Amino acid sequence: MVINDTKPQLTWWPSPAKLNLFLHINGRYENGYHQLQSLFQLLDFGDELAFEINKSGRITLATPIDGVPDEDNLIVKAAKLLQSQSPSALVNKLGCHIHLKKRLPMGGGIGGGSSNAATTLVALNKLWDINLPQDQLAKLGLSLGADVPIFVQGKTAFAEGVGELLKPVELSESYYLVVFPNCHVSTADIFGQADLPRNTAKIEFSDYKFDNTHNDCQELVCKLYPDVANTLQWLLEYAPSRMTGTGACVFAMFKQHQEALNIQALLPKGSINFVAKGLNISPLYTHLQS
Repeated sequence: MVINDTKPQLTWWPSPAKLNLFLHINGRYENGYHQLQSLFQLLDFGDELAFEINKSGRITLATPIDGVPDEDNLIVKAAKLLQSQSPSALVNKLGCHIHLKKRLPMGGGIGGGSSNAATTLVALNKLWDINLPQDQLAKLGLSLGADVPIFVQGKTAFAEGVGELLKPVELSESYYLVVFPNCHVSTADIFGQADLPRNTAKIEFSDYKFDNTHNDCQELVCKLYPDVANTLQWLLEYAPSRMTGTGACVFAMFKQHQEALNIQALLPKGSINFVAKGLNISPLYTHLQS
C-alpha cells in the first residue's frame, strides 16, 4: 500500500439503500431478539463515502452528521472495529479521514446507517490491505447491527434469524418509488411494543409472492404515526405498496421506470422521495470488482 501525502482525488464508494419487501415476525429468542423472515431488496440509489488513508492511526469524519456524535456514528464504529481486528493496521498506525455524501433519510428503515457501516468495512478492508474474507467481515458487521451483513454480502437475499441468515436470491426487475413521510420511527420502540404481532408462520422462499406476505410492523406504525399511514394510503391508489422495515419509509412497486416517475411527479412539492431500480448485486461490489 502506498500512502501519498499530496491531496488525493476522492474515490467515492457506493452505500446503497435496501427495502424489506416483507417482514414477518415468527417469534422471539430467549435473549429477547426477534425471530424474523424478510426479503432484502438492494437498490441502485444511496449514500456515498470516500476514504483518505493516512498514518495518523486516527479515524476522523470530514462530514459529521448533525445530532450524532462521531463516536456514536456507525461509520466510525465500523472503521475502529476493523482497525482493532488487524495487527498490521495497528502496528502501522493506519487511519483514515472519511467523507460522506448523505442522501438517505435517517430513521427511514432503508438501511442508511447500516449500509454506511458495511461500505466502511468493505472499503477499508481493501484500502488498508487487511483482506479479511467476506464472511468474517459480515460477522464483524453483525456486531454493529442486524442489517449490516446484507450490505457486506452484497446480494439481494431472503433473510431469517435476526436478519443475519442470508440466502441470495434472484428477483425480477422492478422499480420502486420510495417516500419518506418526514417522521422518525424508533426500531427499538416498535419491537418493544406489547401488541406487535410475533406469531406469523414461517414461509419458504419458493412460496414467496408480494401479495401473500406483509409487514408485521406496518399496522402498529401506522397507528402511532399518521404521516406514515397517510403516505401509504396515497401510494396504494397507484401501485402495490408497503412500509419497509419498521418505517418510516414506504414504497410502491412498478414494472416500468416511467410508471414510477409518473407517480413521483404527483407527490407534493418538497416531499422527500426517490425512484430506484432493484438490483440483485450491490453497486458496492460492482465498484469493488472494478
